[in-house]
Amino acid sequence: MNVEVIIRASKPIAPRARIGLLIHMVHTHIQENLLESLKPFDISLAQFNVLRILKGYRDTAYMETLNERMIHKSSNTTRVVDKLIAKGLVERQVCPENRRKIEVSITQNGISLLTQLSKSIAEAEELLTQSFSLDELAQLTQLLNKFKPKTT
Repeated sequence: MNVEVIIRASKPIAPRARIGLLIHMVHTHIQENLLESLKPFDISLAQFNVLRILKGYRDTAYMETLNERMIHKSSNTTRVVDKLIAKGLVERQVCPENRRKIEVSITQNGISLLTQLSKSIAEAEELLTQSFSLDELAQLTQLLNKFKPKTT
């Protein structure tokens, strides 16, 4: 992917700026493909993320845990959970021991849908990475892990 050609730059782009643009373009491409794979299920990436978190937490987690584990930190987790409740995929209840805490659990319908969603996402990921060897994927992972997360 030649960034200068794609954005029709009139002069060469500095290496650090090129990397930023390239990563942004790749991110957009990946996100569009993942969204497309979820479209038939009427589920957003944030909703899929909540379902996966709940399944990983043995089907129940506190809202606070969901907020901490979300990939998209800007997501309004309460709104995402409300949409999943409306679809019958999760349930929300007040914690009996601490009424200030809200427990969210995945329903059987949510588990069934998550199985289908996971298959669809895996197929999209396979298509997105099919031009890489396993060694190249390992190398790319190693390089991407060098990015430092923003600390708060």
